[in-house]
Amino acid sequence: MSQPDLFGATAPVVPGVATSAEIVSRGEERALIAAIDATEPTPFRFQGWLGKRLTTSFGWTYDFDAGRTMEAPPIPDFLNAVRERAAAFAGLTAGELVQALLIRYDPGAGIGWHRDRPMFEHVIGISLGAPATMRLRRRRPGGFDRASLPLAPREAYHLSGEARHDWEHSIAPIEETRWSITFRSLAAR
Repeated sequence: MSQPDLFGATAPVVPGVATSAEIVSRGEERALIAAIDATEPTPFRFQGWLGKRLTTSFGWTYDFDAGRTMEAPPIPDFLNAVRERAAAFAGLTAGELVQALLIRYDPGAGIGWHRDRPMFEHVIGISLGAPATMRLRRRRPGGFDRASLPLAPREAYHLSGEARHDWEHSIAPIEETRWSITFRSLAAR
């Protein structure tokens, strides 16, 4: 998302945030939602606590109960086309996107403030179903810098650089069901 400046040019809402509208068609959105639900996502687990959002991981997963990264089943074929488009949007190759996280946010579900695990570098998300707002914040003396990023259905966002490493993000609980696909690349070791 960008905001126009006095001269009509646009700048990202936070450096390192980019968006792309309509990265999938309405028909693809319906098929992706059905495919996500068919993976039988399970409640997100965090140190013995079960979250309201439902998740399925491919490629890699992070076990918050064990505090470690683990291999997950391979990224399924139904994600290939959208993975290619997400990679192109982010200036990457599809092969660099080694992790896919599928999430269903039922009414009342959200995700708290966080940064993605440091083993990952680029974060590319695709929003499906209901619209949502991604909130961003960065700690500064005396408080936080804050920004928000509306996420329309079928829109992609890319977090890199400053937005990825210096800002936290969250999704407030929503009233309608929303699905998301998040692709991640590995950080240089």
